[in-house]
Amino acid sequence: MLMSLTVLLGTLPAAAQTTPAKARDALHRAVVFMHMHIATQGGYNWVASGDGKLRMGEGWAGMTKAWVQPPGTPSIGQAFLDAYDATGDPAALAAARDAAHALVHGQLQSGGWHYHIDFAESTRLAYRLSKRGDAVDKSDDGVGGWQQWSKRRNRYNVSQLDDDTTQAALRFLIRYDQAVKSKDKSVHAALRYGLDALLGTQYANGGWSANFDRFPKSPPNTSHYPPLAASYPNTWSRTWTNDWTGCYVLNDDIVADAIDTLLAAHRAYDDPRYLAGAQLAGAFLIRAQMPDPQPAWAQQYDRHMHPVWSRKFEPPAICGHESQTAMRALLTLYRATGDKTFLKPVPRAIAYFRKSELPGGKLARFYELKTNRPLYFKRTGNRYDLTYSDDELPDHYGFIQDSRIDAIEAEYKHLLARGHDAPQEVGKVSAQDAARIITAMDDRGAWVERGIMRNAEGRKVEPESGIILSKTFIRNVERLSRYVKQSRR
Repeated sequence: MLMSLTVLLGTLPAAAQTTPAKARDALHRAVVFMHMHIATQGGYNWVASGDGKLRMGEGWAGMTKAWVQPPGTPSIGQAFLDAYDATGDPAALAAARDAAHALVHGQLQSGGWHYHIDFAESTRLAYRLSKRGDAVDKSDDGVGGWQQWSKRRNRYNVSQLDDDTTQAALRFLIRYDQAVKSKDKSVHAALRYGLDALLGTQYANGGWSANFDRFPKSPPNTSHYPPLAASYPNTWSRTWTNDWTGCYVLNDDIVADAIDTLLAAHRAYDDPRYLAGAQLAGAFLIRAQMPDPQPAWAQQYDRHMHPVWSRKFEPPAICGHESQTAMRALLTLYRATGDKTFLKPVPRAIAYFRKSELPGGKLARFYELKTNRPLYFKRTGNRYDLTYSDDELPDHYGFIQDSRIDAIEAEYKHLLARGHDAPQEVGKVSAQDAARIITAMDDRGAWVERGIMRNAEGRKVEPESGIILSKTFIRNVERLSRYVKQSRR
């Protein structure tokens, strides 16, 4: 989705201070407007026109689709629960309930979620409750895992771990289930089914593939997917292989998001399976750290734990973004368990990235295996050519990344000095900041911005009524909720 916008909040003059009572009222109005005027059968998309007539996620949504992929339905649902936790407003809980029920409707027979939910009667997606779509093909050759899922025998039943899709849905449902004390039986059943699928699709080495097309009746075969340590391939193609052998995936934070989800499930239900799954995922991250001279992580690995191609602009390489996320996930696991094993890979990776920074303190998304030269692509039509030059980079992908190494190192040292239960700092929201957010609302309780979206024909349009961005709603509701909560201390 292409969009250019000016966020009105950023153009406002400095506002006077507000009060917690005004913030509570603003939260109520924001929640009610979003729930009553922007929801699609309880679900949400990434952007809507200010009058609610145009809606889209990564693609066109219209009035029959809601996005699961963040910042879609689960992310909006989390914002509703932020407001509910801060204010106790029943309207916020009702909005969260409808978002949860939209996800129950959209859960696939395979156990997770597609990028979007299609409420149209004509949908071919294989929903768990409606039983529409292809019958689930449960046959396999005893191997299971990516060798079976990648064949797409059940193409309307593909659950996505990519882009935090299934994981975000589960984390929201966990939180909602806790808010209602597991009394919403349909939500609780969907949640348990989804968590079982997440655990069942985890490999013996602790990793996951990007998606799966059937509910796992048994885990992937260990003899075919043995728990190996990462290593360098003897050779690798410098042109796209289009063979999709990357069965273990870190791209788009798949493993880190799964760890967060399983830890949330363990905190909520004290089920040792969820903690064990999270710890096994941490063991995978330790195995997946490449040996010297590049002790960091790749985007995806084949079953032999060699870095491999994914899409035509994602080569076998050491990856700046995914490596930083892997380190964050390991620190999260140390916080949750106190096991210093999860800290051991971090200092070597930090030292490596200190030596690998680009001018200006940035990191390359890709570093060539063994040589450590930054890799880029030049695009000609649909063709991508691997190059060492960062001239004329395609703008649809982050080939140069911001470095978070300073923050990661600071957190590592903080945990090393103070232990796994060291408190995490949560920034305060000032009365002035809360006032700016409230002032930016219109009379309906909406945050409207100027910007471009696409219509049903795929054309760029700038709605006269402006646009409403889910990410703006989520950010503002979270900050107002935090302001209200901190005022009670």
